[in-house]
Amino acid sequence: MAKTSKVVVSRGARKTSIARVFLKPGGRGEITVNGKGFKEYFGNVFELVEKVMEPFKVTNTLDKFDVYVTVRGGGISSQAQAVRHGISLALSQYDSQTIRPALRKLNLVTRDPRMVESKKYGKVKARKSKQYSKR
Repeated sequence: MAKTSKVVVSRGARKTSIARVFLKPGGRGEITVNGKGFKEYFGNVFELVEKVMEPFKVTNTLDKFDVYVTVRGGGISSQAQAVRHGISLALSQYDSQTIRPALRKLNLVTRDPRMVESKKYGKVKARKSKQYSKR
């Protein structure tokens, strides 16, 4: 297990959002995103707040760490998922024996590979075709 004073640094991603996570053991459970409290940053949207808290709830480490996050790119939902991914990776780096299997079981350590499909020429969007008129 890592030392209690050591800060764990990790990187989470989702679509075009990238989150740098600094996990400080021995904290009071404060989560700061881009200099604001995470509830303030995500606008008290329940789904996003729950998404960010999920790795801590799964591993019962809610009040054991302070988390500082810088996140950029994408929308607010993908930023929340990037933060969740980064926190999961940082927790698994901190204690890979007990925490990582619990996070792995819920696929929190794996990056979601889905990206936006690019637009094709001759089409309106990625797959949508122009309207076809028979007559």
